[in-house]
Amino acid sequence: MAEQNQDRLHIRLHVYDEEIEVVIKRDDEEYYRSAAKLITERYNAYAQAYKGRKSDHIIALMTLIDIALMHQKERANNDTSPYDNVLARLTAEIEEALKE
Repeated sequence: MAEQNQDRLHIRLHVYDEEIEVVIKRDDEEYYRSAAKLITERYNAYAQAYKGRKSDHIIALMTLIDIALMHQKERANNDTSPYDNVLARLTAEIEEALKE
């Protein structure tokens, strides 16, 4: 149990205008801090453009969509299944040719 607690870290993140306390895996601290920074930067950009014209809730949702879109694009760029399919087909063809 004590060893498990050593893997956890209690940190405070500054996200836009809030301080958020979280308990995280020690190895993930850098990711949490950079995520908080990204959220703050994107929210500030939308707030600057839309403050007074859109509610804080809508600005937060726009920020979430923006970040989710970045994530989805990155996932699509890292999708290896088309390559895996081609490699499997080529491997099968090579193995078939070697049998002959």
